[in-house]
Amino acid sequence: MKNKQQYIDKLIAGDALTVLRAMPAAIVDLSITSPPYNKQEKNNGGLVKRVVYDDYRDTLPEEEYQAQQVETLNAIYRVTKEGGSMFYNHKIRWEKGEMFHPMDWLRQTDWLVKQEIIWDRTIAGNIRGWRFWQVEERIYWLYKPQDGMKRGKELRSKDAKLTSIWRAVPENNNPHPAPFPLWLPARIILSVLEEGKPGLVLDPYIGSGTTALAARLLGFNYLGIDISKHYLHHAKRRIEHAAQEMPKIEEERSLHQIRKTFQQRKAEGLYPLRKNKDLSTTQSRGPISSS
Repeated sequence: MKNKQQYIDKLIAGDALTVLRAMPAAIVDLSITSPPYNKQEKNNGGLVKRVVYDDYRDTLPEEEYQAQQVETLNAIYRVTKEGGSMFYNHKIRWEKGEMFHPMDWLRQTDWLVKQEIIWDRTIAGNIRGWRFWQVEERIYWLYKPQDGMKRGKELRSKDAKLTSIWRAVPENNNPHPAPFPLWLPARIILSVLEEGKPGLVLDPYIGSGTTALAARLLGFNYLGIDISKHYLHHAKRRIEHAAQEMPKIEEERSLHQIRKTFQQRKAEGLYPLRKNKDLSTTQSRGPISSS
């Protein structure tokens, strides 16, 4: 029998799909990841650096790349608990004028696409090109339905107030060519998991370890997979010195606050009474408070 404990707070060197296939089913609560984008190791220029990974060539034929992503996403679905989520960071790409959109392959997976979030990276402006300067990436909230319910549980008020457009610059000063900024996995974990309760957070392309670091700082277990031992070495060192990153976590946590929840406001009569179709007039319990 496969042992769940061997995947708790671990960084595993290996191919993501191979490791995922060996894992027990339904042990992961949340996954956060950004795979290589299959950008063919090109587009080196003054504003955009060429992305080259350690121990991996990002140069697959597009059809093969998309098939690989479907297979990997379905493997993650298998190891995820019902009611669990995955946040998948990717972007729209063009090759010789043809557009490739992440939805091209996400619709082929077992996951329910719950939401598309726009990450506005607020990077420098462009001065030439064949289309308007692309400054955004996409984060797809994928969901594994529980008991046939596609909508899932309601967000807490402190998280539901956040919008579907996230604006912040990418991470700098990192040996990985395309690292997450720490606020990104921290925001997702704070919104989806409940602090003080157990939970396993997976990143199958862990890179420099940002997802694992966020999980550790927020009190959750982590599992990271990467083909590069060099990146995993850096990830391990970051986790060992996690405490020094706590100010960034607290900065993100400050955004997840609200004075009164929807249920509290409703109980106190701070929302107008809905119109009654049998009455010609509408009464109100009072104005909406700004507190």
